[in-house]
Amino acid sequence: MKIQNSFRLGLFGGLGVIVALAIGAAVGSLATVLTYVGTALFLALGLDPLVSFLARHGWPRWLAIITVLAALLGVFAGLIFALIPVVADQVSTLIKQIQDLVPVVTSKHFWSDAQQNLPWLDVSTVESQFNDFIGSLNIASIGGGILTTGIGIATGVAGVVVVFILTLYFVASLGSIKRGLYQLVPASKRPGFIDIAEQISEAVGKYVMGQGALGLVNGILSFIFLQLVLPLFNVPVAYAVLLAFIALVGSLIPLVGTITASTVIVLAVWAFNGTPSVIVVAIYYVIYMGVEAYIISPRIMNQAVSVPGVVVVIAALAGGTLLGVLGALVAIPVAAAILLIVKQVIIPRQNAL
Repeated sequence: MKIQNSFRLGLFGGLGVIVALAIGAAVGSLATVLTYVGTALFLALGLDPLVSFLARHGWPRWLAIITVLAALLGVFAGLIFALIPVVADQVSTLIKQIQDLVPVVTSKHFWSDAQQNLPWLDVSTVESQFNDFIGSLNIASIGGGILTTGIGIATGVAGVVVVFILTLYFVASLGSIKRGLYQLVPASKRPGFIDIAEQISEAVGKYVMGQGALGLVNGILSFIFLQLVLPLFNVPVAYAVLLAFIALVGSLIPLVGTITASTVIVLAVWAFNGTPSVIVVAIYYVIYMGVEAYIISPRIMNQAVSVPGVVVVIAALAGGTLLGVLGALVAIPVAAAILLIVKQVIIPRQNAL
């Protein structure tokens, strides 16, 4: 339709802008829901190779789905139950230390000793600011903070439950979802689209499985080393199960996950155990990071995705900036899918011109 009147042209243009803003606001409002759906679909593509493997070996597909999801839920529940006692113990220890510390800090002897030991410090100002801070604390603010923390934990648990249910549906109906998507493509282009889509689906599944395998390797080796090996040499490490869980979760994050988790573990051992435990643990993780980078990771991820190193770094940084940890996880298979489309669709078209 050709619009001659400039007023009508401006009116339709303004309506288009309003519709675009409304769509953007709707997408922003649904960001959490879209994140849940994307996470569940990503996990479903990653779990599908396991389900297909069991189905090829004579398992009914429904039983394979239930078995895989039950195993995943069992691992997650076991880690949570291992984490709760540690958190409760640390919280009770922190409360006791605060109860012992507050009477000391509020006494006059503490501030007079501080003035003698630190003559360059304006102790009176520090004491006044500290007393004002203590006076500003009240039951309402503390209760509000506890309530906010509880709401955040409940929201996280609800999100995990929603993602698990969506993953169950996606894994069970992944084949029908693919067939329905393929029907939307014109019949003349459908074979090529199916070929590329299956390659992308396989690449994402292998990537998720490979990253999960890296996490399991790091978690299991960390547990064996911290819980079983070091005690044999009278080198104590507190909360070995929690530290192994941190190692497992860290290795799920590409590029920076292992080094970040290793740094957190070393600092935790330093805080809880001191030397010589921290030295031994630091040496172990330096050796492990080298072995993972040059031996374990290439062998596991060799068949998963074929993406140049520069693209991996850029994709992970961009995905992490946009969607946080989930974006960093999804970015690399998305980059692999884009490269696949470029190689098999765009470049052949350009060569045919």
